[in-house]
Parts: sequence; C-alpha cells; structure tokens
Amino acid sequence: MMKREVAKRLFAFELNRSNHKISQNGEKTPIYVLTPTGEKCNRVFIVGVLLDKEEIRPDSNFWRMRVSDPTGVFVCTAGRYQPEALEVVLEIEPPEMVAIVGKVNVFEGESGTYISIRPEAVSIVESEARDYWVYETAQRTVERIERMETERDSEDIALAWQVYNPDLNEYRQKVREALIVIKEEFETFKVREEEKKEEVKEEKDADLELDELEFEEEEWDLSDILGE
Repeated sequence: MMKREVAKRLFAFELNRSNHKISQNGEKTPIYVLTPTGEKCNRVFIVGVLLDKEEIRPDSNFWRMRVSDPTGVFVCTAGRYQPEALEVVLEIEPPEMVAIVGKVNVFEGESGTYISIRPEAVSIVESEARDYWVYETAQRTVERIERMETERDSEDIALAWQVYNPDLNEYRQKVREALIVIKEEFETFKVREEEKKEEVKEEKDADLELDELEFEEEEWDLSDILGE
C-alpha cells in the first residue's frame, strides 16, 4: 500500500504560479508539482472563504469552487470520484469558511496552463482556523524562501530557480500582506468585543475572556516574519 503524501501548506499566490510537473518512473507513482519556492507537492491543505460554486455542466454532478485566502483564489473541482467531499460541497452555501485537503492537478490548455485542487476532504471551520493556517503557511513559506537563498545546490531548489527564476521579495511581500490581513481582522474583532463588554458589564455572566483569543507572544509572534 502506497504511503499517502503529506499535504503541504501553500498560499494561492504561489500555487497559481506553479506549473512544472515532476513525474517518477513506475506504475501508480505520484505526480508532483514544483512551486516557485522549491516545494514539491502532490497534496495541499488550504483554508479560506468559499466564494462561490457552480456545476460545470447541467446534471454532471461535477462542481467548480473558488476559495480565497489573503493572497489570491484557489480553484477546486469535485465530482463523483470524491463522494465524501462532494457531499459536503453540495450542502455548503457560500460564502463560508472552509478547510480543504486535496490533490493538485495541472492542466495544459490552448491558452495556457491551469492548476486546480481536487478535494479529498472538505469541512466548514471557524475564522480562527483560517488565521492559524495563514500564520503556519507564512512560516513555511518564509522557510522555503530562506532555503532558496542558501541551498541552491539542492535538486528541487536548483530546478525551481531554473524553471521560475522567482523574485523572492515578491513572495516575502505576499507573506507580509497575508499576516497583516489577519492581524487587522483580529484587532477589529477585539475592539468590537470590548464594546460589547462595555454594554453588558453589569451582567455577571456577560464577561468574555478575550485573553483566550489573543495572539500569545510565544505562539503568535509575527515580528520575525513581518520583519519588525
């Protein structure tokens, strides 16, 4: 039995620019996609807002979804070969925050190369899950950027430079933008909750422990990633 590939964390900005496939010899060997920061992936884990969904052809039971993160939009497709994921997709009404694990597919069309995700599992999540995913994905992206700069002799990294010749500062900027989004959303949420506390401060059971929601320094320290 083949070992299932680890699902990698990638922002939409990077995944949508990944168009180089790597295949290995042998039957039923996985096909990988090489990303501009040197990640070789077969499966991904994403969290974002399901913007919309549409049936590609009437009565085909084959659906296309668009899921956004702070850097762009993922395109996902689900059909009868992914029954569990499809069942959830049919029940969800956009907009909704979702987490998806799925395989990456690259299609070469007449007008260019397209990349999509074929969901294996879909679930509705809270916004806190999206924020933590952004934080973790930012960390993983920065680590790959640093390896691109220091490990140029590595096979995957050397190939990424050859295929994409990426502007690493562009990817750093996208990481920064993604973290700023969740930081601003959290601060807005905190202000609203403080206002609610003021309105109900005389009711004993109305106290909201915001400490549990704060970005703890050791877990949510964004300074290194943001360069502050």
